[in-house]
Amino acid sequence: MKKIDIKRLALIASLLLIPIFSHAEEVAPSTDTVAETSLNTVWMLLAAMLVFFMQPGFALCEAGFTRSKNTANILMKNFCDFMLGSVCFWLVGFGVMFGCDGAGFMGMPSFGDLSFMKRDDGLPVEGFLMFQTVFCATAATIVSGAMAERTKFSMYLIYSLLISIVVYPIQAHWSWGGGWLNDNGEGTFMHDVFGTGFHDFAGSTVVHSVGGWLALVGASVLGARRGKYGKDKKSRAIPGHSLSLAAVGVFILWFGWFGFNPGSQLAAYGEANSLAISHTFLTTNMSACTAGAATLIVSWLRYGKPSLSLTLNGVLAGLVAITDGCDLVSVGGAAIIGVIAGIVMPFSVEFIDHILHIDDPVGASSVHGVCGVLGTILTGFFATGEVDDTMVGVFYGDHTWNFLGAQVFGALVVGAWAVSIGFVIFKVLDKVHGLRVPARIEDEGLDIYEHGETAYEHA
Repeated sequence: MKKIDIKRLALIASLLLIPIFSHAEEVAPSTDTVAETSLNTVWMLLAAMLVFFMQPGFALCEAGFTRSKNTANILMKNFCDFMLGSVCFWLVGFGVMFGCDGAGFMGMPSFGDLSFMKRDDGLPVEGFLMFQTVFCATAATIVSGAMAERTKFSMYLIYSLLISIVVYPIQAHWSWGGGWLNDNGEGTFMHDVFGTGFHDFAGSTVVHSVGGWLALVGASVLGARRGKYGKDKKSRAIPGHSLSLAAVGVFILWFGWFGFNPGSQLAAYGEANSLAISHTFLTTNMSACTAGAATLIVSWLRYGKPSLSLTLNGVLAGLVAITDGCDLVSVGGAAIIGVIAGIVMPFSVEFIDHILHIDDPVGASSVHGVCGVLGTILTGFFATGEVDDTMVGVFYGDHTWNFLGAQVFGALVVGAWAVSIGFVIFKVLDKVHGLRVPARIEDEGLDIYEHGETAYEHA
């Protein structure tokens, strides 16, 4: 029997193990990569928390602008659209929005299976789902304010769920899910027509205008509150019960918007991301401030007094308007966008109320719908081209109109989708079961009849 050569065996074993260890070195993520992914994940989830905190902001704002006898109903709606919407978006909406790799009219429902998504940036899919969920909830809750004080709670639940699984995710698929409104190179519609894609950084159109147009259509189908318009068709003011609640709600929304816009960067690691986040923070705040100041001045000149309620909506109008281009415009551009939104918003409220005779108790149609579209279009004028040289506003570069054309087209397409599908949903619900509560319930308050309890002892 031959004697085993231990040295030779050791040499052979070491040669066999070299490829294994060298491969491990190649695939093992570096410390920098792990740190980058971890920091970006924390930033994304922190931003999601801030956007979630906008839910109580909307609840307080809506409750303050309406009458005390309906406060419990309003608070309940703001809880339910997030609770039920989160479940439905996870089961259906997320797949509709991001499925099919951007191909087709819409993605396919994944029914809770998230394995269809593979993210190149390393962000956890579950965390990304949470971030997208809070955006979807925002679009759904905008509608609540415009249809407040006369909508059946059961009908609210149904149309809120339809927004979460159909209305919002399909059009968001076109813009944020890699769909046809993106510029995906030669041969694609947007590239061939405009040479660039539709841009909506954080949702002036995708979130806010969709909610605003649904609010306008829903309020129109539902009809005005009893006593809102006299026999002469003149509008009568129905004051809300607490400007204090409304003001706190707007402050909360303003705070939450620092997750809404800067959070859409989805990354915080590195100098480029830190600069981008800082820039969107500043442009977001600047637009809110100039819009609120502009509305204050308009109300003072037009009505003889500086109106707090209008100024609150003016701040929101500026936040909505800058949400599209907060990454592309300069700080000065953001200030101008805010001023324009702050001036347009009160006149839009007057037009919808006095001319169209559509009763929107909180002004959601003007703040989110009109100013959402306005901000999207203004980005086509004020984008500097420093972030993306294919997205240059009319006032910069070669003063071309391509990017503005893409912005106008995208806003119109999404608006047409929201109005048409919203009209179908609200009309069908109204015919099948009736959207509106009986006159007696509306007069005495939805709280006690719809929920068996009131928010205030005296209500």
